[in-house]
Amino acid sequence: MAGQDYRELAAIFAGGALGALTRAALSTLVPADPTRWPWPTFAVNIVGAFLVAYFTTRLLERLPLSSYRRPLLGTGLCGGLTTFSTMQVEILAMIEHGKYGLAVGYGVASIGLGLLAVYLATALVRRVSVRG
Repeated sequence: MAGQDYRELAAIFAGGALGALTRAALSTLVPADPTRWPWPTFAVNIVGAFLVAYFTTRLLERLPLSSYRRPLLGTGLCGGLTTFSTMQVEILAMIEHGKYGLAVGYGVASIGLGLLAVYLATALVRRVSVRG
């Protein structure tokens, strides 16, 4: 791996570990049940969408350039915190248990509120005046 910045990889690793541990801790609070709304996954995905939009917009538009903030916060923390694959598995389990309305509602709410969270986070960052 010639030319690889190991500090950037360390930032991704540290952020990813923190995000994944947070998600795992939340998922232990509510046992998985394909007949009920999966609140832990739903919550981390919406919060993660908000955070990745907030961090990305703030880091690109408001703060001085840094080699490690985006890998730490965006790729690492938010990547480890959010889980689209778990959402897919949960939707399939709901369908297998005949909970079609729950599956559709969960999918639509996750994507819709995730997009709304991105919009709100971006608007929040852009609304705040730049200090100079």
